Amino acid sequence: MSNSLIGCHALVWTGTFDPDGIRLSVEKTKRAGFDLVEFPLMDPFTFDTAVAKAALAQHGMAASASLGLSPATDVSSEDPAIVASGQKLLMRALEVVAELGGTQLCGVIYSAMKKYMDPLTEQGLANSIDAIGKVADRAAELGLSIALETVNRYETNILNTGRQALAYVEKVGRDNVAVHLDSYHMNIEESDMYAPVLDCGDKLGYVHIGESHRGYLGTGSVDFDSYFKALGRIGYQGPIVFESFSSAVVAPDLSRMLGIWRNLWDDNEELASNANDFIRGHITAVASINLH
Repeated sequence: MSNSLIGCHALVWTGTFDPDGIRLSVEKTKRAGFDLVEFPLMDPFTFDTAVAKAALAQHGMAASASLGLSPATDVSSEDPAIVASGQKLLMRALEVVAELGGTQLCGVIYSAMKKYMDPLTEQGLANSIDAIGKVADRAAELGLSIALETVNRYETNILNTGRQALAYVEKVGRDNVAVHLDSYHMNIEESDMYAPVLDCGDKLGYVHIGESHRGYLGTGSVDFDSYFKALGRIGYQGPIVFESFSSAVVAPDLSRMLGIWRNLWDDNEELASNANDFIRGHITAVASINLH
């Protein structure tokens, strides 16, 4: 983990990604002590890459991007038009990441991020795998990789665990497709925080750090000690990105989608600075164990 970029999700700072919001999120992420800012690309067609690139250069920051597909862009749909819309959006998101000088697109990019009322169909799975394969091929042309985020059962009906993601990645069959684990979701779906990391091994490409209640790290029920020990055991070197949400910051539509019904913080600068120290402290502690 010693070479990992430690990052912060831009939604900690703002829910509006106009030029001012982009600049604010980069500046605040830098000030809190992080190396990387993760931009949410809910609409990659309107994201101002020139402004973002300039802000990143000004503050010496790296960037990644994530998104969750909507029902209108769900690549696991049985409607070819919806799948095509999803592919188009993901292709544009890749271009944005490339323009920013980033290397990874991650998130719920294989289905809509929503509560499904029915199980996944065989056709839906086939459509999703086919779309991700095409997106991965385009990513490879741009020198990028993609990471598929496993999220809880209320946000997708495809990838809820690391093992499901591994099986999916195997079916996609592209070297630049990895698994994206998130401690918040793992705490809901996995049997523990250690085994899934070991299961993923070198297929783990991206990590989110979120507490069980989305608030201050170390104040909920996530077993971070086991999580960081597992990351150390596999020699994980990818991004480690803090994620937390408050409706005081996040746009109303996203607040509703993420179920932010109560806020556990109002000072995002203190929250983020605390998270940066928490993550780096755990990495240092694990390194001391592995050295001896």
